[in-house]
Amino acid sequence: MSTAHGIPAARERVTFREWITNPWAETRFLWVVGIGYVLWSLIPVAVAVFYSFNRGRTVTKWEGFSLRWYTWDPTGSVMHDPALQHAILQSLKLASLTVILSVPLAVAFALALHRWRSRTAGATNFIMLFSFVTPELILAVSLFLLFINAFKVVGLGTTAQLIGLVVLALAYPVVIVRARLLSLGPSFEEAAMDLGASPARTLVRVTIPLLAPSIFGSAAIVFALTLDDFVIVNQLSSGAGSQTVSMAIYGAAKTSATPAVNAIGTLMLVVSTTLILIAGLVFRRAARKTGDAPGVPGAA
Repeated sequence: MSTAHGIPAARERVTFREWITNPWAETRFLWVVGIGYVLWSLIPVAVAVFYSFNRGRTVTKWEGFSLRWYTWDPTGSVMHDPALQHAILQSLKLASLTVILSVPLAVAFALALHRWRSRTAGATNFIMLFSFVTPELILAVSLFLLFINAFKVVGLGTTAQLIGLVVLALAYPVVIVRARLLSLGPSFEEAAMDLGASPARTLVRVTIPLLAPSIFGSAAIVFALTLDDFVIVNQLSSGAGSQTVSMAIYGAAKTSATPAVNAIGTLMLVVSTTLILIAGLVFRRAARKTGDAPGVPGAA
């Protein structure tokens, strides 16, 4: 801004409130809220990870950097504590089996719902999404009563935990795969069948490869979701033999927790975060290859 004689005018002073709430400028207020939310979420996690490297036995007083609770403590480290090792293996086993069972079922369910055109399709879709609207605690208690009354042959333990996790996680890959189907449209399948491919061959050679990024992404999400689940696995547990990482952390938090709890939580955090990052990269790369990145959720 300048005056009539070409002399630059003094810039008006802008208060912080005006700078934040100015509707004609950049959305600074939303940026402040978003950054604040991220910091509020990540700072406690960062503190927990930080104290996993504490030399002392406390999780509140820093006594120096050390890998004691990861490797070299002869009794309390993750490498030497049988209970913590079993909890890690149990969590990984449940998460892996949940992916193996739920993702193929979810893909088949998504394909069926995508092609189903009837009056009952909406009701079936709502039933599929029931785990989204039902609190996990109610779902866990309902499954607990089911296994100790109607399905006594199953009982509590690893099998019950696995069934509960599949019920909880099934809806997530269905939603992701259906979104991918909607973004792709029917043109690829119609072109394959116009060229003489049968419906089964079109499904195997065209549809499934196009759905591969969403299938892989949903598998990573299901793995990360079930890896640290607490409510269902705790409710359906039969004792120490079916204890997971989340149960071990919860149990240690009620007693005199050592940084080994932080260490095992850090390891699980690294595993789940790495899987989510890999899934995001694979999804974006595949979306760019098909040329529909702008229309695919999560694509760049």
